[in-house]
Amino acid sequence: MTEEHLRTIGPQPRRASRPVMVGKVQVGGGAPVAVQSMCTTDTADVDATVAQIHRLEEAGCEIIRVSCLNTHQAQAIPQIKRRISIPLVADIHFDHRLALAAVDGGADCVRLNPGNIRDRRKIEEVVYACKSALIPIRIGVNEGSLPPLSGDEEMPEGATHALRGEWLVRRMVRAGLEEIQILEECGFHDIKISLKAFDVYAMIEANRRMAQLIPYPLHLGVTESGTPKPGSIRSAIGIGTLLMEGIGDTIRCSLSGDPVEEVETCYEILRATNLRQRGPTLVACPSCGRAQIDLIGLATAVEQRLKAMNKPVKIAVMGCVVNGPGEAKDADLGIAGGKGRGVIFRHGKILRTVDEPEFLDVLMEEAEKL
Repeated sequence: MTEEHLRTIGPQPRRASRPVMVGKVQVGGGAPVAVQSMCTTDTADVDATVAQIHRLEEAGCEIIRVSCLNTHQAQAIPQIKRRISIPLVADIHFDHRLALAAVDGGADCVRLNPGNIRDRRKIEEVVYACKSALIPIRIGVNEGSLPPLSGDEEMPEGATHALRGEWLVRRMVRAGLEEIQILEECGFHDIKISLKAFDVYAMIEANRRMAQLIPYPLHLGVTESGTPKPGSIRSAIGIGTLLMEGIGDTIRCSLSGDPVEEVETCYEILRATNLRQRGPTLVACPSCGRAQIDLIGLATAVEQRLKAMNKPVKIAVMGCVVNGPGEAKDADLGIAGGKGRGVIFRHGKILRTVDEPEFLDVLMEEAEKL
């Protein structure tokens, strides 16, 4: 195999984008893909919101978004900012005055939805406030709240799924470009943009097209993706596809559940696409009739113990002593179980043999030595 063939393995080169600073975190411009989440608390409840942000920080969240739906929530932003370490994004929908209050309160970024504030003068007020405060604007295009279109652009009745998808993609890209134009005409270029849809194909295609048209960083996500299991799968397909094509500068997995799961899913996607490594990676075989140990129970227990480690190591849990060390030889450390006994190995080489009751403790003992 030639060197040229080898270079095709792995993600495509990252799309070049203009760097934008969200607080202390650089988005785009070659920076690592940043992981985001959004609080599920009432922003006006400062203690609950700060507590959730601290949990998200511990999980690896690098940018946090909070809702800013009313005056009480906007007034809470300065108090929250004083008690957290990661950048805070204010999520604005219909009232531009809340965006102005959030900027005054120290928000590190403002998210505007092109479908919700349609008065250009109000958008310009927010732009000039952000320009003065030296903070960026995220344009959040969402399929559920797109600006209205003229009659000749309505989707034809009886359109196929493919035609509906194409119609949606065009609307999303157009909405984003029109909002970008307003910002650029105000001399503002600290922009990042997201184009989110529940339909994975539409989300992927909208981002592909936008990536070719603008120099700004792209925030990736599948909107309303669902509860953690199906939502993680939809997010992994949509976000992962684009990341492997070199598209995407920051990501969020929008799940109906604990936002900590969003962060964990984001890092799993980044691990799978070889873009970032945070903490240990667990490799485990799917089990089969050859397994003579409780492989699933052991793998689950190891996964829980690994959450306390921040080392970027690969740990393998295998159910077959014969093939396990060889199948997981690229692991930094692993265990392969047999009937009542198992072997601990490192990069395929056996270190020691242990009895089944000791599997978990000995494996974690060796992991601490790495």
